[in-house]
Amino acid sequence: MNKIIVYEHPDFKGLSREITSDVPDLIKLSFDNCISSLKVIGNPWVAYTGANYTGEPTEYEEGEYASVYYYDDISSLQLVTEDLDNPQITLYEHENYKGRSLVIDCETNLSYGDFDDKASSHKVQRGAWILYQYVQRGGYKLVARAGRDVPKLDWFDNRVSHVRPLKAGKPTIKAEMEWDKMKETLKTVIIDSISGVNYGSEKQTFTTDLTREYSGSVTESFKFSDSTQIGFGAKFKLSLCGCKGETLNVSNTFTVEKGSSNTRSKSESIRVYLPASIPPRTKLTVDVVRNEMTVVIPVKLTITRGSHSKVEYGEYRCEQGISFTTEFKETKIQQSCNNTLDAVL
Repeated sequence: MNKIIVYEHPDFKGLSREITSDVPDLIKLSFDNCISSLKVIGNPWVAYTGANYTGEPTEYEEGEYASVYYYDDISSLQLVTEDLDNPQITLYEHENYKGRSLVIDCETNLSYGDFDDKASSHKVQRGAWILYQYVQRGGYKLVARAGRDVPKLDWFDNRVSHVRPLKAGKPTIKAEMEWDKMKETLKTVIIDSISGVNYGSEKQTFTTDLTREYSGSVTESFKFSDSTQIGFGAKFKLSLCGCKGETLNVSNTFTVEKGSSNTRSKSESIRVYLPASIPPRTKLTVDVVRNEMTVVIPVKLTITRGSHSKVEYGEYRCEQGISFTTEFKETKIQQSCNNTLDAVL
């Protein structure tokens, strides 16, 4: 949601209005020339001192502004709807896009080059830009937007000394687990082998300890695509309650944050029960087997900034080894005069 919340007084006090679309004349909202602070959520807004987006503009990107530049002097508001990723503007030395040109894709102080105070027209290929009269974002401003070419800068002619692109607000990320594309692999690993021999003619106790305790673990991780457009700090949750979620011994959600560790592990103690006795004249071997399952699920990520959405894919991976089984093997032996039990642990 893109919105701006405007307040009657500084520090977000007094009457307020929540606005989600362009307002050419704040008189119609009974809020003309009274805005003293504001909050922006999502894409930037441009505030104008005159109605119908005239007068002096001031840009407000996502954030909170306890006071505004044109205190009690804002008459119209306009939402920036352009796709603000990968911005680009071309400045031209002469009117009607003639003469030398300079292509810019990031904030630039023109006084460091040979195009300071030289621009007379411009075209915005992508995004929305602010043109400044002086360096370090100083002086009068001009808003330049994609698809709105300006063949003549009029009073701003030969006065542009600084340019910068407007930045999009924080993206919202919708994560969808593609359960139908889930891949599972399972392998078994013998982690312990216990044997005992009964040379006698009667059943004998296998071991005084009829249980053994072993350690298992579950590790979850998420991997972004190599060309992800998600910036550091962006968070989203994976819902693991899909139609095949019962195969995973994990919690219902897994929180992912770009730039932080996206791995979560837990360990569990598992108790395995062993047989109580060995038949006569038999060697009994018990193998403790851990079942190690790996589940890989593609994740569709829909990234929305303002009114623009893009799709990319990531990968959720779960490796768990908390399932244990025992396998028994009995081997008959020749009768021995030594009617005792030997157990080798």
